[in-house]
Amino acid sequence: MKILSVNVGRPRENPWKGLTATYIDKRPVAGPVRVTSPGPKGDGTVGLAGDRVGDVEHHGGTDQAVYVYGSEDYGLFNALVGREFGPGAFGENLTTTGYDVNEALIGERWAGPGGLVLQVTGARVPCGTFRGWIDERGWLKTFTREARPGPYLRVVEPGHVEAGAELEVAHRPDHGVTVAMFFRAAMGERDLVETVAAVPDLAPGDAEWLRSR
Repeated sequence: MKILSVNVGRPRENPWKGLTATYIDKRPVAGPVRVTSPGPKGDGTVGLAGDRVGDVEHHGGTDQAVYVYGSEDYGLFNALVGREFGPGAFGENLTTTGYDVNEALIGERWAGPGGLVLQVTGARVPCGTFRGWIDERGWLKTFTREARPGPYLRVVEPGHVEAGAELEVAHRPDHGVTVAMFFRAAMGERDLVETVAAVPDLAPGDAEWLRSR
């Protein structure tokens, strides 16, 4: 797949969660950006240098180090709501093309520039900040119905990313559990929960979290 855009957040007020700031307002940046593992969740750091999250309890950290969204999925939502969503509009770090990122498998590894290795850990689950930021009537229902959430990834090996660079799928597990399946289980499809929860490469605690929802 090709990286169309590398996006870094700008702080802005977050009236939707009552927090001081959100960094969902991601904007494309030029040149290479260093990618490293940020360590445990709690201080707002993420994988890309210069980026952060505002809701440190629920976002960021090792297993949400990088968020990716496919330009092909933007095309679908553009048509659905009659609005042009550009790179970074959903708060993703990398906007990609040429690969269905929602059909990526949990535990799948992607190789990139400078020795970078990323591993798929799960799916983005929509929250109040996302709903308020997009500001479309019935947005969470629409987003949930389409089940095109985009994946979160952890950083296995550091490297860098930049617009125009390629990411190569270096390993695919054999369990068949996709990002879209994770999302559907998280959003209420109870018949999928045990299948998804059994995957070994989930973020720690996600199996129990899925079962509790």
